[in-house]
Amino acid sequence: MTFELSREHEEFRQSVREFAEAQIAPHAAQWDRDHHFPVDVVQQMGKLGLFGLTAPEQYGGAGDDGDFTSLCVAIEELGRVDQSMGITLQAGVGLGINPLLAYGTDEQKERWLPALVAGEALAGFGLTEPGAGSDAGATRTKAELVGDEWVVNGAKQFITNSGSDITSLVTVTARTGTREGGKPEISAIMVPAGTPGFTAEKAYDKLGWHASDTHPLSFEDVHVPADHLLGDRGRGYAQFLATLDDGRIAISALSVGCIQACLDMAVQYAGERQTFGGPIGRKQGVAFQIADLEVMLQASRLLTYKAAALKDAGAPHQEIKRAASVAKLYSTESAVSATRIATQVFGGYGFMEEYPVARFYRDAKVLEIGEGTSEVQRMLIARSLGLPVE
Repeated sequence: MTFELSREHEEFRQSVREFAEAQIAPHAAQWDRDHHFPVDVVQQMGKLGLFGLTAPEQYGGAGDDGDFTSLCVAIEELGRVDQSMGITLQAGVGLGINPLLAYGTDEQKERWLPALVAGEALAGFGLTEPGAGSDAGATRTKAELVGDEWVVNGAKQFITNSGSDITSLVTVTARTGTREGGKPEISAIMVPAGTPGFTAEKAYDKLGWHASDTHPLSFEDVHVPADHLLGDRGRGYAQFLATLDDGRIAISALSVGCIQACLDMAVQYAGERQTFGGPIGRKQGVAFQIADLEVMLQASRLLTYKAAALKDAGAPHQEIKRAASVAKLYSTESAVSATRIATQVFGGYGFMEEYPVARFYRDAKVLEIGEGTSEVQRMLIARSLGLPVE
């Protein structure tokens, strides 16, 4: 069995690479310095079809010409030049569009998907709270059904694509009741941007991903129609966990892009930087570290596209879940190591913001945290092996 990409996937990769190098790479450093979210470039990504890679043609998507593997290719190539634009696509599709595709009614899909697929609008995914991150069952946000409306109260944090000029809605998990035994009933509610009482607070001042749109959210007596329930009542927690499984594969693809960038930069610099009468790349201490980057890259890419292939083939859920966690754990930790190695290869220059390695160094750390921390991935992998780990 091989996980080599098809000719069509490689041709698609080249088209995304050309776009990224022409429209994103020249501006990424400035966007990072200014903490600027480039709405115009996001909309260009939409025109290129990147937000529609998993969507049916009836909503403007790629239909049979797209798949989850194509989405991973696009995320990897964007992430190779700018991690912020890579996560914008990853969250826009994996956390915004895909839950609607999987659980939305025909009416909900017709209303929201065309603009999201076209890149004219973005949707957020509100799971994390100040006291409920990996412990998603500790959700405190509440939604009470009053007549024909949900009344939402609570707060979310670290939510991507949630407060931009083109954000159209955020789907949030909320307690909608209590199950037998006292456990909370958690459902998913779609809250349109601009709804009274729904506030995207001031954007975070983050370590990295400066050009990504990320906000804390507050909900104070937010009234939304009853038909804004996404999926079945009480199934919101399970739905979001399934969504995270797919998201972990996509984050792994973003990590592959990061490792590829580090390898490219390190190889070029090690061939150009002269010390003691020759390029530093002839020194084993440097060359061996760069060789390690190639190993990390190949292993991470294979794990990522194996998981994507399982997803596209409709493999059993537990098989996809394990492959997603394995890929996410290895590739994200490798990305953090890759940025450290690349920065070391650059020496003092690697500590200067004028060189992209500094930006990648800052951007990489969150890869080990978002969509489930490394510790959560190890727990899930151990459980999949039959271990009773808590």
